[in-house]
Amino acid sequence: MEKVQLTLQVNGTEHGLEVDTRATLLDTLREELQLCGTKKGCDHGQCGACTVLSDGVRVVSCLCLAVSQEGAEIVTIEGLADGETLHPVQEAFLRCDGFQCGYCTPGQIMSAVGLIAEGHAHTHADIREQMSGNICRCGAYDNITTAVHEALVQIGGRS
Repeated sequence: MEKVQLTLQVNGTEHGLEVDTRATLLDTLREELQLCGTKKGCDHGQCGACTVLSDGVRVVSCLCLAVSQEGAEIVTIEGLADGETLHPVQEAFLRCDGFQCGYCTPGQIMSAVGLIAEGHAHTHADIREQMSGNICRCGAYDNITTAVHEALVQIGGRS
């Protein structure tokens, strides 16, 4: 097992780490930094539960090697709120009941934040397409789509 020194910028804080060169960003966030909000779902990049933002772009962290993220600004669900003030997407998920069991919720929220920033989603159909990489086993898709649309309108995207 080969280890390397690595500096990760996560949620505005710089972390110096020694990690296995094969370690995924997901495992590094959860095991080394104790940021367990990012969930391990399928570990194959198919469910979206591990979605985080890397330089503002949505990535499934189970498929990213931690070493590939040196120099990037990583944002996880723990870094989204501003103190006690929730991000508009988090508020919309609460208001619209965009979750049931909650396991997929962090990945859904991070994906929603990314897609709103990308500016490609404007309608419910666009949102469904852009969020199709995030699976909700409980089937809360209608409420998730509504929540993302409400946040999109609030943040200033088109409706």
